[in-house]
Amino acid sequence: MFSSKATEIGLAPGTLVHIGEQKIDRPELSIIDYDPTRFTRQDDVSVDDCLPFIDSPSVSWINLYGLHDIALIDRLGQAFGVDPLALEDILDTAHRPKFEEFDDYTLVILRMLSIDEEEDRIVSEQISFILGKGFVVSFQERHGDVFSGVRSRLQRKSGRICSRGSDYLVYALIDSVVDSYFHILETIGDHLTQLEQDLIDNPSQDCLKRIYTFKTELLQVRKAIWPLREVISEMRREESLHIDPTTQVFLRDLYDHTIQVVETVEIFRDTVSGLLDLYMSSASNRMNEVMKILTIMASIFIPLTFIAGVYGMNFEVMPELKWRFGYAGIWTVMITIFVGMVTYFKRKRWF
Repeated sequence: MFSSKATEIGLAPGTLVHIGEQKIDRPELSIIDYDPTRFTRQDDVSVDDCLPFIDSPSVSWINLYGLHDIALIDRLGQAFGVDPLALEDILDTAHRPKFEEFDDYTLVILRMLSIDEEEDRIVSEQISFILGKGFVVSFQERHGDVFSGVRSRLQRKSGRICSRGSDYLVYALIDSVVDSYFHILETIGDHLTQLEQDLIDNPSQDCLKRIYTFKTELLQVRKAIWPLREVISEMRREESLHIDPTTQVFLRDLYDHTIQVVETVEIFRDTVSGLLDLYMSSASNRMNEVMKILTIMASIFIPLTFIAGVYGMNFEVMPELKWRFGYAGIWTVMITIFVGMVTYFKRKRWF
């Protein structure tokens, strides 16, 4: 099931409508609650199960898979005091990455990218975070994400993540998303290297198709990363309401990583443009080689055709036709012309 942006036409602001593709059959809530000494995880819970964690002294991470159940998201939003306008942005899966602060919480929306190994393509998914005092509510379109490392660190109770607040948890989750960009770009870089070698060896139509595929994928990555740079830039502001100054130090480092990703994407886009030029140049060179061979062959056969045409005329008065050695003589002349022209072309290095 897919809902388009046109569904919202005429609706009042804050009306909850899921815009995008339904990617799982049934939404699923999970809870991770932790502090420096304790870690608990509950899967497939209800909204009522989440209520005790709103004001708990520990840090709670409530994660929702699936955005198509409007009633469930509305109840979840009411439980955590989320404005309907914020929920409306969360339900719009084509929304531009953004950072917006409210009195009691902060909304962060970004794109999470992954590689579909079966179809060998990049899959884009919107992920949203509601950052409040002592809790984080995340919204994902489907199962599967890049947060397994964060969950492992929480379960092992290792590192500074267990001793810090919910703002650091959001930083760690966004950092995992940015790290996944590096993995994707590394994979694209390897494919571009192989594509360049294939273009040099055999610039086929398949190479051209792959060039345009990479061009499209890099545009998709760029659309996800460029706005994220602005989001992190706003998050690292010193006057942020829900982000501790000690966390902003890590956000500045994350901003540097984002800039590095953006620069890598631009380099790869230039590389793809260069590969397209290389393909066009290689195809042009191959065409020139074919035309050169055809031209040489035509140049060789022009005098031979002329001789054959002259002695193929039906005039009665042609002395050479009565000559005993005329046939052999004509063949000798034609072969001599052929060998002479081939030798001349080779000396000129025309082939």
